[in-house]
Amino acid sequence: MSIEETIRQFILNNLYFVEGANLTEDVSFLAEGIVDSMGAMELVAFVESQFRIKVEMSEVVVRNFDSIRNLANFVRHKRGANIPELSNATVATASSDEPPQVRND
Repeated sequence: MSIEETIRQFILNNLYFVEGANLTEDVSFLAEGIVDSMGAMELVAFVESQFRIKVEMSEVVVRNFDSIRNLANFVRHKRGANIPELSNATVATASSDEPPQVRND
């Protein structure tokens, strides 16, 4: 399951109580009232435990936590993987001086 889908499922199962809602990756949590202040803290705790990252309070800002896409990108950044999921691709190891090479096998 992708980072986006994992976040979407958490929100739908724990924070968002509208039946049949179309929660796309770019829907604003703030503008749509999807996540309130308590929900934001639940979301922080969820991403810390689910993705094994540490979220500093200074990072809990709209830029990082206002949509599924923003939050998934934040998680990737914190995990040191600033690239989208690579389907059917492998990342080859490289020396410490070179960036990793992506190969489609």
